[in-house]
Amino acid sequence: MTSEGWGTPPVEPISQHYIVCGGNALAHRLVLELVEHYEVPVVVLVADRTRDHAPHIEQLPGVAAVVEYGSITDEALRAVSIETARGLALVEGSDQENIHAALSAQGHNPKLRIVLRMFNQRLGENIERLLKNGAALSGSATAAPAFAAAALGRPNSVEIGGRFLHIAFDDAITSDRLCIVADQIDRQDLSRIRLLPEQQAEAAEFVRLAAEFGDDGPVRPGGVRRDPTPGADSVEEPEPDAEPDVETNAVLAEAAGAAASAEAGAEEPGGVAALQTLPIEPREATGWARRMRWRLLDTMRFFTSARMRLALLTALAAVLMSFGVLWYLNRDFGWTLYISLLDLAGAAQPDQPADIAAGTGTGGLWQRVAQVVITICGITFAPVATAIAVEVLASGRRGQPRNPGAGTRDHVIVVGLGNVGTRVATQLHDLGVPVVCMERDPQARGIAAVRALGIPVVLGDGPFEEQLRRARLKHSRALVAVSGDDATNLEAALEARHGNPEVRVVVRLFDDNFAGHFYATLDNAASRSVSYLAAPAFAAALMGREVRGMLSVFRHVLLIAELTAEDGGGLIGMNRHDLEDPGGVRVIAVRSAHSSQLQWNFPDRTRRLAPGDQIVVAATRSGLARLNTTLAGED
Repeated sequence: MTSEGWGTPPVEPISQHYIVCGGNALAHRLVLELVEHYEVPVVVLVADRTRDHAPHIEQLPGVAAVVEYGSITDEALRAVSIETARGLALVEGSDQENIHAALSAQGHNPKLRIVLRMFNQRLGENIERLLKNGAALSGSATAAPAFAAAALGRPNSVEIGGRFLHIAFDDAITSDRLCIVADQIDRQDLSRIRLLPEQQAEAAEFVRLAAEFGDDGPVRPGGVRRDPTPGADSVEEPEPDAEPDVETNAVLAEAAGAAASAEAGAEEPGGVAALQTLPIEPREATGWARRMRWRLLDTMRFFTSARMRLALLTALAAVLMSFGVLWYLNRDFGWTLYISLLDLAGAAQPDQPADIAAGTGTGGLWQRVAQVVITICGITFAPVATAIAVEVLASGRRGQPRNPGAGTRDHVIVVGLGNVGTRVATQLHDLGVPVVCMERDPQARGIAAVRALGIPVVLGDGPFEEQLRRARLKHSRALVAVSGDDATNLEAALEARHGNPEVRVVVRLFDDNFAGHFYATLDNAASRSVSYLAAPAFAAALMGREVRGMLSVFRHVLLIAELTAEDGGGLIGMNRHDLEDPGGVRVIAVRSAHSSQLQWNFPDRTRRLAPGDQIVVAATRSGLARLNTTLAGED
């Protein structure tokens, strides 16, 4: 690998390479993806070689050159040989800067494949129409579903053909699973997980049963043959003088060895994960009864002061007593309730002296006393009722600041309102989950977005303990720490676990070793890496393949991609055996050119693809890379 100076092109001419613009975590992961799995030459354009992940990128084997330029200008693009490059990835900078760089690069090389990171997905869709061969992706939108699902303690899902693919573990796996996606799952050592392990042939189970069963029943180690008759208690023992033959001994020894291996393997962690489908995506909507209870608790905060409670309870007792006096004097409940409400509002008509003297007043002395008491108590209740009404109406106005109410329960706390935090909070809100956000920077871009949804935001740079208390940690179900700093995220998670030992914590971590220790140390916890989740999708898009979504198996990623067989393309004439041969690839659905419906777990493994056919595959990062390489070599 060579490293180039400011404004200097690569020392050696290079062509058919891929250019990555950026020195952030996503650029780092993307470069790793390209050089390790796709094995293509990569040139990296960074703003400062000494900052962020640029020093680590510079040390990666397989990187052809690192070029330093302050901004992506025409001179910088020429320095990285844009005219002879095959692809360009813009994964750093603002949306406006990336759009400008993409259009400029297209002018230098019209055939260039361009992938740019865009936070505004709607704008990205419009930009794709301007690019002849490009795609706009959002790293935060790609990774957010995994964080939201981890906070709820369930696998995230990917929508394909009206069904939702998700990963189920162990006892949750059903018989209609699409395929086994992982085995040897051990939370204490996540490196042991095998993604898309080799599958046995469908006849393997029948062959095993045929080998185990003899003519008169199943053979067991030790020569014992069970009576096939139901309910029989007797067993046939071998004759003492009979000498078993060599073949029998060999079979029994093999069976005993298999049993011993199974017994030894049972002591080892062996969790399994499988890919399954759901007709609808499950929601976490809160029932109306719970919402009413939370609103009542929220209203009760007006009565938290001891003096206020004493004054209001005394006034309430006086009103009830006066109401009883009025009802006793008139024996008309409806009229008593009517006059009492008017008195509370200060709208009752008092008796005049002339009416009293003429004996035409509304009541006697005790009635007038009761009405005066109710009216005076109404003066006490009116300000409290007004405050409650203003609070309820103001909290419903979009965009207005709102603190978590006293009735906030069973919510998810999102720490950090950058791109990822905003996406996670929005997705949880769309699922019907109560959310409270925490942010130390009052200028963070996500504050306005979540406030517009009515999501409470706790602002301030004080200690996490105080901030979490304001966010009502004691009553929360999970905390998601997604700031851009691993140490800050870990601090928030540990402080949350200290304040509420039962809370689930989900932490954004870049370092894999750090994440491994995190999993091994904390229970009811998960970690995700935004760059790790997003990089495979960017790499596949750079190669011209569409990744519909990603499913996470702890810190590992399973890609769901949709491929179309086109005239002259490498998919024409291939069958399931050919596609799955590279390893790490499973064909989970097929849609023929003459049908609009996907056929899940397509049984015919020998049917060859024709023009217009579509397939949906589940693949590991390396498996999809090998498949792309195979198809590219046959194009």
